[in-house]
Amino acid sequence: MLSTNTNLLELTALLWKNKFSLYNETTTIESYGEIISGGTPSKKKIEYYIDGTISWITPKDLSNSDSLYINKGALNITDIGLNQSSAKLLKKGTILYSSRAPIGYIAIAARELSTNQGFKSIQPHKQKYTEFLYHLMKFITPNIINSASGSTFKEISIRGMEAIKVPKVSEKDIESYHFIVKPLFDKIRLLEQENIKLKKLKNALLVKLLN
Repeated sequence: MLSTNTNLLELTALLWKNKFSLYNETTTIESYGEIISGGTPSKKKIEYYIDGTISWITPKDLSNSDSLYINKGALNITDIGLNQSSAKLLKKGTILYSSRAPIGYIAIAARELSTNQGFKSIQPHKQKYTEFLYHLMKFITPNIINSASGSTFKEISIRGMEAIKVPKVSEKDIESYHFIVKPLFDKIRLLEQENIKLKKLKNALLVKLLN
């Protein structure tokens, strides 16, 4: 399954590069989506976490995952934790992009969720921009790293992200790309879901055998 997903994603990346990487005219990321930072509810307030139902993602969650899509991390937060912090509720289809320690972990939100401040996520202006934005962020990561600053570790700010130049692409071309690759992204998501089910089944069987 993993090799199949890798091949499918590489195909969508190749299609993206062939279609968009040679555009001469430039614009900013904000032409395609809103750049949103995250936040961390105070760990001293147990009510911000206990029985939480809102997925809260950290860069570590992405480092422990080889999936394209993510719907949960190690911790959830509560509604009050979300409201009493700078964390934001991000829509399904948002591109999660780690902005420090390290820069460049990337995944697609499979559901509404939130992140800590280690992200500068891109919430697409239109749902059909999701696949385009995923590969756009991959494509410009070297430029983002070069624009980052920091002595202990490099970090890119929202202002820094706003200054990054990206290809200015027509709505028609994005729509055409979306039409071609959406079934491939859907296939990847389906295979990832099946893989999760198989892992759960395997773990359940191991528990029964050990008992």
